[in-house]
Amino acid sequence: MIELTASAIAGATGGVLTASASPDLLVSAATTDSREVTPGTLFIAKPGEQADGHDFIPAARSAGATLVLAERETADAGGQADPAVIVDDVVLAMGRLAAFIVARIREHSPTTVIGITGSAGKTTTKDLLAGILGTDGPTVAPQGSYNGEVGVPLTVFRAGLDTRYLVVEMGADGIGNIEYLADMVRPDIGVVLMVGSAHAGKFGGVENIARTKGELVEALPADGVAVLNRDDARVAAMVDRTSARLAWFSTEDGSFPLVDADVADGTADFSALAANLTTTEGQHPEFDLRLGAGTAAEAHHVVSGLIGRHHATNIAAAAAAAHAAGLPAGRIAAALDGAGATSRRRMERTDRPDGVTIINDAYNANPESMRAALKTLAMIGRSTGRRTWAVLGEMLELGDARIAEHTAIGTAVVRLNIDQLVVVGRGARPLYTSAVNEGSWGDEIDFAEDVDEAEELLRRRLAPGDVVLFKSSNGAGLGDLGDRLALAPASPEPGAGSRKEQRQ
Repeated sequence: MIELTASAIAGATGGVLTASASPDLLVSAATTDSREVTPGTLFIAKPGEQADGHDFIPAARSAGATLVLAERETADAGGQADPAVIVDDVVLAMGRLAAFIVARIREHSPTTVIGITGSAGKTTTKDLLAGILGTDGPTVAPQGSYNGEVGVPLTVFRAGLDTRYLVVEMGADGIGNIEYLADMVRPDIGVVLMVGSAHAGKFGGVENIARTKGELVEALPADGVAVLNRDDARVAAMVDRTSARLAWFSTEDGSFPLVDADVADGTADFSALAANLTTTEGQHPEFDLRLGAGTAAEAHHVVSGLIGRHHATNIAAAAAAAHAAGLPAGRIAAALDGAGATSRRRMERTDRPDGVTIINDAYNANPESMRAALKTLAMIGRSTGRRTWAVLGEMLELGDARIAEHTAIGTAVVRLNIDQLVVVGRGARPLYTSAVNEGSWGDEIDFAEDVDEAEELLRRRLAPGDVVLFKSSNGAGLGDLGDRLALAPASPEPGAGSRKEQRQ
């Protein structure tokens, strides 16, 4: 974080300094977590659903917090007032402070801000892009999936005056959310990955999701670049919502001609295409990455370290954004070749010593990402002969479409010929019922009331050679179960074995 005085923070947030806070007091870091406080930190006392940050001010002060951003004045056990900036709403104040910091950094150096949004793939794309940009200059990107009204400011607070690239992941659960975040950081480049049905219940339908994701390209300046997914009709339609230049990305060779006319008529200034897409035996995407436009396009062969053919879209998006930022094609391709996941629980693979492979993709889930993960699991099973397990939990926030979407996933599991299905939790029960109706029966399918029941079943029945996918929304808890099973060998039932062993 750039060094700021207490008076500067008060001015930026519209807050009032307490009498105990010197206007010249300096801070050089900021956090909402008292456990992360070091001397010179601004502790942000954010009220939350589970806890009130004001209750942790004593711990933060003891750890060295110099100043507090709070909604009310507080004092230590001895009655001495805590030095603070008092605001009406801490979360809104965080946004104002982030906007102030971005403006201050831009005054000091030529910083490029890149916003990324979409119903799926944001974190993976962000990680890939940060890896590319980091080869060119100091780059700041979100930790994990910091992508909301709290996470975006926390990302900005990590930036310094020498930051060359600031990558911002932008999530939303309602119309206007992306507009708010874009107003905060003023992106130069905006990437829209896809429009899916995640959070459709909160938004009131997929069209409202598209409307919200498009707020990012609407916020771009005329000399900015909108990086759009040409394979997604709702994203492609956003071309009419921006005055910025365009950069298309695609994985479909036939739908994406790289010709000079694209540039001449303003259709695209930069392009990225993952052509001749295939997968290696471990299901890593492999393709020819074409970067540029028209006859100037360069092709570089890339074998990704990510698992799943669907990640080719995220790779192409990151490449297009980096190219729009001015990085040469060769450097982009070199950074992407072999690059794997850096954030937890995104097709995170662990090969246990006993031969069981765990794929933990349970950070989040929606119908699109669920199908993509299941297709990858099925492809691994077909190419290796190993027995496949899908351990699936509820997809949250689907609204009225909840039953229909879970039903469709249950049908998909059976049609993909996945060997074993374990459905966890009452919220996902329609998925189980659908799989049974589609023809899955006997010991091919199990329903577990909760994570503990599922864990007991898996520890008993997993055998060497099995490949196990964990997939659900974060709130369903399968991510933790995947972590536990990745560390501990199972105790298989007598006679249990992999599909490959059974076939022999």
